[in-house]
Amino acid sequence: MQFIDQARVLVRAGRGGDGIVAFRREKYVPAGGPSGGDGGRGGHVLLRADANLQTLLDFRYRREFQATDGRRGGPNRCSGAGGEDLVIRVPCGTEVRDCRTGLLLADLTEPDQEVLVAAGGRGGLGNAHYLSNRNRAPEKATEGKAGEEWLLQLELKLLAEVGIIGLPNAGKSTLIAALSAARPRIADYPFTTLVPNLGVVRRPSGDGTVFADIPGLIAGAADGAGLGHDFLRHIERTRLLVHLVDASGGGARGGEAEEDEDAGEADGSAADGSAAVLADLAVVERELQAYGHGLAERPRLLVLSKAELLDQAAITTLLAALQPCAAARNLPPALAISAVTGAGLAELRRAVWQQLGLQED
Repeated sequence: MQFIDQARVLVRAGRGGDGIVAFRREKYVPAGGPSGGDGGRGGHVLLRADANLQTLLDFRYRREFQATDGRRGGPNRCSGAGGEDLVIRVPCGTEVRDCRTGLLLADLTEPDQEVLVAAGGRGGLGNAHYLSNRNRAPEKATEGKAGEEWLLQLELKLLAEVGIIGLPNAGKSTLIAALSAARPRIADYPFTTLVPNLGVVRRPSGDGTVFADIPGLIAGAADGAGLGHDFLRHIERTRLLVHLVDASGGGARGGEAEEDEDAGEADGSAADGSAAVLADLAVVERELQAYGHGLAERPRLLVLSKAELLDQAAITTLLAALQPCAAARNLPPALAISAVTGAGLAELRRAVWQQLGLQED
């Protein structure tokens, strides 16, 4: 299934039905008077959040939506039938904006949450509505009003409590596959993950927490480079970020990493890999700062991945090098894991539950 997280749609509400001019014609009822009924209201267009939908793929094939018109009025003061409302289902986490102004109209985060995006036109008035002492036989009726028409921008932001971020090939997909039943594409080259992947990590109590594997960030992602710009929005709603750093220092930087003060403070050499690890950390840190939306201040766990590639002494050295960075940002001490062997995953889960304020048992 294709992952589509943006769509532009045109919605039109139904037109109101016309009122009619009619006079009562019954035996033994002289001068029956006007009896033209009012037209019915046009159908509304509503958006409804559906927990069973995951993407905006449906809107790639259909971009215009029209509600039904109201029916015209009838004789004997019969009002016309109202148009049927059109309900458009979207995934939970969809933001609705007006394309012309960029104004946020709604943020549908809860299942079955609805928002009216285009109101149906009002029905016209029949001549019975204009009966008065001065005009006993009005021949006036009004037409129905046109329904509203809006060009809307739909943007899907994943609803996940934990977002896994890092450079390409940092081991994000391998981690979410080890923690949950998700089976993302995994390979030994950068940008294997092209779309966000969701996985539910179960606790012993049976409750689940949604983790999101976000495609790799590179230098300049916040300005549109690589894939990160398109998917940074998906970590805006997360409560906690798990920042993976390749312990082997083999993270793909998407270009030469700039010098960073954190990297400059490191006293590690190329031999122990501390400088490379700190440089990888700095790349993602800069992109979070550049993107804004409070991502740099979001609670975060620093995690060394691929620990199976190094011995314990090297891992200890890298964790010590990361400690000043964690302390400067008021983060918990960094962890080391191996998603391949399972080492450190239990500690990572406990740290996640603690940060989210959840009980493991």
